[in-house]
Amino acid sequence: MNTPKSFYRELDELLASIDKNKSGKNFLPSLMTELEENFGQDLKIYDGCIYEQRDRDFIQTFSTGKNEWIKKVTIESPNIKKVLEHGTFIFDSSNEDSRCILSENNPDMVPAAMSVNSPEGNWLIVFGLREGWIREEITLFLNAMRTALNYRLFSDIIKSELQQTVQIQKSLLPKKSPQFSGFEIYGRSVPAELVGGDFFEYFEFEEGTLGVSVGDASGHGLPAALLVRDVVIGLRMGLAGEYKIVHTMKKLNKVIQQSTYSSNFVSVFIAEIERNGHLFYVNAGHPAPYLVMGDKVTELGPTGLVLGFLKEIDLQRSHIYMDPGSVLALYSDGLFERQDSNEMQFGEENLKQLLIENQHLSSKEIVNTIFKTAFEFGNNQNWEDDVTLVIIKRI
Repeated sequence: MNTPKSFYRELDELLASIDKNKSGKNFLPSLMTELEENFGQDLKIYDGCIYEQRDRDFIQTFSTGKNEWIKKVTIESPNIKKVLEHGTFIFDSSNEDSRCILSENNPDMVPAAMSVNSPEGNWLIVFGLREGWIREEITLFLNAMRTALNYRLFSDIIKSELQQTVQIQKSLLPKKSPQFSGFEIYGRSVPAELVGGDFFEYFEFEEGTLGVSVGDASGHGLPAALLVRDVVIGLRMGLAGEYKIVHTMKKLNKVIQQSTYSSNFVSVFIAEIERNGHLFYVNAGHPAPYLVMGDKVTELGPTGLVLGFLKEIDLQRSHIYMDPGSVLALYSDGLFERQDSNEMQFGEENLKQLLIENQHLSSKEIVNTIFKTAFEFGNNQNWEDDVTLVIIKRI
């Protein structure tokens, strides 16, 4: 056998080489076959077998060879208990207790076993040992395999759950821009990690009114994404029930404040836009959106605190008018806090100037231009924070 370091390297390469599509029920059988092909001759292992725990028994689910392993072993067997207690175990074929797992047609074979666990199940993996096997090598092999397999199985589950969260978050973002007569609207959100804490959403109200919101949950990654999910669903449910935006936001604040993620908070800006240009809004601690008309920039500042910070908050509803040709920019702080190599921020003034210079473009062109400029400002490096920008243009 090679040195322990080279063995671990070969084992790592083997785990990585297993087809990524072979997961779940296919993963362990595929791996067992590969193990025998790669290490069988050196380690003297053969006729691998997999047992899956079902209630108080381990049931055989796979075997690589013709050797007829016993189909069911009880968890109460003293030697099975040793495998479960220590993680690995080399059986003594002369011991009567080893009969619990030995094959009927080869009672002199020496089995070596390891336990493998994940939130989805528990397994015993057993190999037969040919004459000439070395205890130290088999012990190293079993311990290394068990560690690598447990890590892989747990990683697969975490990865799967994270991918599900990614899909959930994608489903929460609008799939297309709303069609609202007299207005042109486009939004884009990019997480700094696989999932993030930014969101934007559109709501259709009766009587020719459109709702638009943008928000930013504190933190990054999975905790922020889970909080965003709750906020978006809460807004949808509240506004679908025809509650006013102030009432909905106050109710949502209580839910967030009492939730598992109570150490976090969310800034939210939400607006009701009428076709005649009147816009009513609530700003719960979010960076002030900019209303641009010519060289004039008007900030729609906070009308209350962020959600989740206090149990009871005071929120006010405010109003502004959008002239034809004016542009309203809703954004998250990840945009203007973008840094260059000298740790200088992109800044709010740069954002305002870009809006003034590009207000003649379509809403989609404005969004893409600002994203491109800010990304290049950061030397084309990955975003340090989640970034969201929604442009509402009255035409």
